[in-house]
Amino acid sequence: MKESITRRLASFRELMRKAGINATVIPQTDPHQSEYLADHWQVRRWLSGFTGSAGSLVVTATDALLWTDSRYFLQAAEQLEGTEIKLMKDGLPETPSITRFLTHSLVKGSTVGIDGSLFSVNDTANLRATLEKRGLLLDTTFDAIDNIWTDRPALPGSPVFIHDVKFAGEKAADKIRKILAEATEQGATSIFIPALDEIAWVLNIRSRDVNCNPVATSFLYLSPAGSTLFIKEEKIDAATRAYLADNGVAVAPYASAYEFLAQLPDNARVLIEAIRTSGRTLDTLGQRAVVGASPVPLMKATKNSTQIAGIRHSMEIDGAALVGAFMEIERMMHSGETLTEMAVSDILTRFRSQQPGYFDESFETIAGYGPHGAIVHYSATPESSSTIEPHGLLLIDSGAQYLTGTTDITRTIALGTPTPQERHDFTLVMKGHIALATAIFPEGTRGGQLDALARQFLWKEGLSYLHGTGHGVGHFLNVHEGPQSIRLNDVPATLVPGMLTSNEPGLYRTGIHGIRCENLVLTTEAFATDFGRFYRFETMTLFPFDRNLFDTAIMTPEEINWVNGYHNEVYNRLLPLLTPEQAEWLRTKTMPL
Repeated sequence: MKESITRRLASFRELMRKAGINATVIPQTDPHQSEYLADHWQVRRWLSGFTGSAGSLVVTATDALLWTDSRYFLQAAEQLEGTEIKLMKDGLPETPSITRFLTHSLVKGSTVGIDGSLFSVNDTANLRATLEKRGLLLDTTFDAIDNIWTDRPALPGSPVFIHDVKFAGEKAADKIRKILAEATEQGATSIFIPALDEIAWVLNIRSRDVNCNPVATSFLYLSPAGSTLFIKEEKIDAATRAYLADNGVAVAPYASAYEFLAQLPDNARVLIEAIRTSGRTLDTLGQRAVVGASPVPLMKATKNSTQIAGIRHSMEIDGAALVGAFMEIERMMHSGETLTEMAVSDILTRFRSQQPGYFDESFETIAGYGPHGAIVHYSATPESSSTIEPHGLLLIDSGAQYLTGTTDITRTIALGTPTPQERHDFTLVMKGHIALATAIFPEGTRGGQLDALARQFLWKEGLSYLHGTGHGVGHFLNVHEGPQSIRLNDVPATLVPGMLTSNEPGLYRTGIHGIRCENLVLTTEAFATDFGRFYRFETMTLFPFDRNLFDTAIMTPEEINWVNGYHNEVYNRLLPLLTPEQAEWLRTKTMPL
């Protein structure tokens, strides 16, 4: 594999030379600005060998560098070892940004080449402005990968199916009317939507085009005069085509989207969002573009009552599946059977797939034993999969896609008698988890204003974690969604009732263990006073934390009561779904601290 990377980079540099390109930036995204990609768009992975879901590759005539964030520092170091590619640890003070590297390593008059469909409007404009200040040029038409990636996977062709309104809670036609009304408020006559999860939500359609994300590769144009879905037409059967037509949506070839935009009349005014739309789209629309805020992300993130009921149901069946799975893991450990990290993932999938409405995993399971738990987004492979021993910590981050909702849960469990350090570290993380779970905050609060609640106990001991504390979660959609998040850097979106967000502080000791404790929480109304409305979080996830890892000596009575109350709810909610043997297992796991 390392030799293949060297050959690919050499071939790519030859394409750069012929095109007059001195440097290029290859992001981990697609023309829809997606986080998770279909195989067709895994260009950065193919060129570098790094499989993480975040990071950009920069190639010059003499250098190759890969920027990625803290979730992937350890993984990237392992996967890049033996190649010429240098790891750049994004976010650390000593690591220059990509633009700083380019402006300080290229001579005046050099050209940076990018595929303009893979960079957002904002990123394209910022990159161009920064380069021009240093006398560098930006070519947004450099898309030559097909010339060397001869066996590149085709665009995905999974069939599209309708997500019934009994699950979605609102008809597509009604959503379209609301979206167009919001677009009108911004001076637009139509809206162009490239984001796959937004398209799936608007039209109540789903597919299997992207691993673990039930979306369909497409673009969507909405207009009062008629809307168009740009998609591989063989993905749409007669029933789905009729359904779309009933909602005022025609179907056109995926590859015709840019041509369609280019042929719109001069007086058209098309709303696009700068962070979710490519620079190529803006270039195509020209003066017809209205760059503003798409109303779709907030609408999608604010779950309706039908979706919330579905999420509660999903948490119950997911919790019941996890009871069976964790019992199986324990049985294998106690009987001395060989248990690997990959086997843990298989067990979770097997039990979840037996639940009604199961569709897929919501992401690839992270089962990290011992030191592997310290790799934040570790994914076991046949080469790396460790055999799990009856000691140390096992971190399991997993989730499922059900027709009624999406789940995402992380539990850290002790495989023997936990050490004092393991219990201390775990309890510090849980104290932060509880502090965030019990927060009450005024209307208008942003996630960044709550983030320190989850970190405070770690910070007091000089400890921390580099990933965000919480991300939005879709409804039978992407496990990561915006606009809200809970993290150190400020995100302008406020938390509003109906938003489903993760609560997942952690602690990672390289080479020793990793700890993360994650539930999903729903923003709900708490009460109103003379000072305004206040919100709180309702914990939705239903599965116990490992009682053996709590150090009650450093917990307050309120924290202990929260754990006991949560475990009591878990037991009562899951009990009707369990066999007598499973019920007894859960009873012991939810006994009061």
